[in-house]
Amino acid sequence: MNTTISNTHPKEIKQVTLGDGDITINEIIAVSKYDAEVLFSQDYRERVNISRSVIEKFLDEERVIYGVTTGFGSNVTETISTEDAEILQKNIIRSHAVSVGEPLEKEVVRAIQFMILANLGNGFSGVKLATLELIRSLLNHQIVPFAPGEGSVGYLSPEAHMALVLIGEGKAWYNGELISGREALEKAGLQPVSLGCKEGLALTSGTTSVTAFASLALFSSIQSAKTADVVSAMSLEALKGTIKAFDPRIHSVKKHEEQAGTARNIINILKGSEIAEKYQNYRLQDALSLRCIPQVHGAVKKVLKDAEITIYNEMNSSSDNPLIIAEERGDALMGGNFDGTFVGIYSDTIAIAMANLAKMSERRLDRLVNFHVSELPNFLVAKPGLNSGYMIPQYTAAGLINEIRVLAHPATIDNTPTCANQEDVVSFAYFAAKKAYQIAKKLEYILGLELMAAVQALDFHQPLKPSPVSQKVYELIRSEVLTVEEDRYFYPDIQFITKLISEGEILTAVELMMGKLDW
Repeated sequence: MNTTISNTHPKEIKQVTLGDGDITINEIIAVSKYDAEVLFSQDYRERVNISRSVIEKFLDEERVIYGVTTGFGSNVTETISTEDAEILQKNIIRSHAVSVGEPLEKEVVRAIQFMILANLGNGFSGVKLATLELIRSLLNHQIVPFAPGEGSVGYLSPEAHMALVLIGEGKAWYNGELISGREALEKAGLQPVSLGCKEGLALTSGTTSVTAFASLALFSSIQSAKTADVVSAMSLEALKGTIKAFDPRIHSVKKHEEQAGTARNIINILKGSEIAEKYQNYRLQDALSLRCIPQVHGAVKKVLKDAEITIYNEMNSSSDNPLIIAEERGDALMGGNFDGTFVGIYSDTIAIAMANLAKMSERRLDRLVNFHVSELPNFLVAKPGLNSGYMIPQYTAAGLINEIRVLAHPATIDNTPTCANQEDVVSFAYFAAKKAYQIAKKLEYILGLELMAAVQALDFHQPLKPSPVSQKVYELIRSEVLTVEEDRYFYPDIQFITKLISEGEILTAVELMMGKLDW
């Protein structure tokens, strides 16, 4: 299943066409992070138009359908006249736009909008093609709706803020300026739409925001898990660790392919290392943060593989309610496909997996800067005392790991009924996915801090040479981050290295040398 990191990096994908088959996580990343153009296939357009025609048929027949001719939530018992049905859609957008706090990042908003297009374009939602065309235009014209990101139980409020722009209300960024939704549309040469029956509900319901957050988190997590093999191998090398702990015979007796694959990665990364060769018998065994890299990294990879399948399935599902069925005389099926528990549980699991990867990385970083165990200069600076060296970056990692541990607490085990107890069980998948996204970013920083220290530690092994792979990564870092001779402002160094990780540059450089890492 080619759902995530393929041979084509998302930044190389310039166009994504909806309607020609399943969407991939790479395509979500291409649109959300790298501004790929979104297109609709003819099949996509036809599905949407057929579904909309069914809604029009229902209106002519005056059928009672949730959210079309009835109120929402516990107001389902209130019948809405055909004349008021369109007012109902505008009202839901306005009344539901109540999330608070800091606005969602551009890439998150774009990912949610893309997921809305994918979800509603399956032909089971009854929305108008013109409405989806406007969302597509927002993406392609770089109009980013203002959507506060706090206070969602799984859907509704952030999506409602985004939908306001479609009707010329709300706020949006255009050319870096936060302006009214109507002004943003006008400056881009676009017109607001008048929402028809069912559209307000369709634009705010479903698992679109949950799946968007989870997709971003999963992509970053998979990239970080692979990069962690590289970073940990360089730390093992710099700390005079023994390669014997990665002997394939050890890992062949555990029936976890990810563990054995990780061990192979470490051995292959350190192939040709004069340092690893010299110190392979230096200790009988190393600390667990070095010795158990295959077991812990492997377990993390297994979790991510399982999460990938579930998130991929949700991305390519229909999560609206009611679902509009076009066959025969048409039908509106009222169920609960908007529930995000599938993705929510796996988002919580991703968070736990990333916390385990982070705790390993932070412990290796501590060993690198701690002269009591590293046998290297204190805090990796030649003249400690006068210079603090890399003392405080480990504090940064400690602070980040504390935040990660708190965020790793599962959200989906919680429950607070809403809507006068009509929604008596709530998934809280939104926060589960959101915190997985937040943890993924913090993990990149921790890995960056470890890599920064590992590269500095390798300097103290000269004239012994690291492996060719380690040397390549070393040179990539040293192109901007110079060897620390005395204290300086380290923040730009941290930002540079972390960006190399988040943009996949470290992973790309390594795999160009040695081929794809085992996964």
